[in-house]
This record gives sequence, C-alpha cells and structure tokens, in this order.
Amino acid sequence: MRALLLRDLKLAVRAGGGFGLGLAFFLIVVTLVPFGVGPQAEILARIAPGILLVGALLACLLSLDRIFALDYEDGSLDLLATAPVPMEAVVSMKALAHWLVTGLPLTLASPLFGLLLHLDPKGYIWLVSALLLATPALSVLGTFGAALTVGIKRGGLLLSLLVLPLYVPTLIFAAELVRRGAEGANVEAPALVLAGITLACAALVPFASAAAIRINLR
Repeated sequence: MRALLLRDLKLAVRAGGGFGLGLAFFLIVVTLVPFGVGPQAEILARIAPGILLVGALLACLLSLDRIFALDYEDGSLDLLATAPVPMEAVVSMKALAHWLVTGLPLTLASPLFGLLLHLDPKGYIWLVSALLLATPALSVLGTFGAALTVGIKRGGLLLSLLVLPLYVPTLIFAAELVRRGAEGANVEAPALVLAGITLACAALVPFASAAAIRINLR
C-alpha cells in the first residue's frame, strides 16, 4: 500500500495535477473577488470564510478526473482490480494521495490567502481547522465521481456535476465553523458534524467507489 501511495503521488505531480495547479487556482479566485465586490475591508471580511472555502472546494475539483484516468488508460487499473489488495484499499490510498497533493497544500496556504480578504485574525485557526476536517471528505467523495466517470472521455464536466452536490453539506458546516470561530461563538456543533461527515465518507465511500470501478471494468 505504501508503494501504491508513493506511485500515485509521483503520477499526480508528473501529470500536472500537483499542488501548484490547485494553489494557483485558489489564488486566482481570491484575487478576483475584490474586483467583483469592491475593496471595502468590512465586506471582504464578512464574506472571506465562504469565499476561501468555495475556492478550496473548486481547486480540489481540478485534479479529480486524474485519480483513476491514468491507471485506466495504461491498463494498471485492471491489474489493481485483480490484485490481492482489496479495491476499497486502493481507492482509499488514491484519496489519500489526492489529499496530500491538493487538500493539504490548500489548507496550509489558506491563512496567507485569508490576508488578501481581510479575514478576522480570530478566524485563521478555525479556517485551517475547517479545511483540515473538510478537505479529506472532498478527496474521498471525489474518488466516487472519478470512479463513475473513469471510462468516459472528457468526463470532467460530468464529474463536476456529480460531485458538487455532494460537497454542499461539507461546505455549509465548514463555513459555519469558521464564522462562529471568528465571532467567538461556540464551534462545537459544526466541528462535530464536519468531523462526522468526513469519518462517514472515509468509512463508506470507498466501497461505493470500488463497486463503480468494478462495473466500469466489466
């Protein structure tokens, strides 16, 4: 499993889906917002949590179609399907590789981007916490959409349409966690719900993704 994880990390970087692409997209989103809503610090500070989380969500979408596509094209996915390693474990490793390449860099860079939107200083720790809890769920849910569209050419748009509705609950509670944290309110409820969503996705979604892959390989 370790070898599979290292292989996926190398493939993600070589295929152009590394952390640089996600960070560049995240930066573009954050930079364009002041041009659209105006440079007023009060307005930007009020919408900063939502904009930062939406930007991170969209940045995670950029490389989802590559999770299984490269293995499908060169036949490696067929070999993995017949290997003694369960397909559910393969899916989990690919989700972890996607998070390490995309979700983790976005989380670490989010405080810097928060400065551009005048995010309340009290909200920085909660922004990082929300992304640490939310981005693993985004990667795991992304494997399900990637598994459904693995045999479709140019299925990136369809993948986005399938995955975005699944991201909504995570986005809602992550934004609520950052908002409450910045206001000094109790953050226990949204944090627990967000953690529950991530744990449920990690426990259940790999089975659905593995089933979708087996169906596409028949």
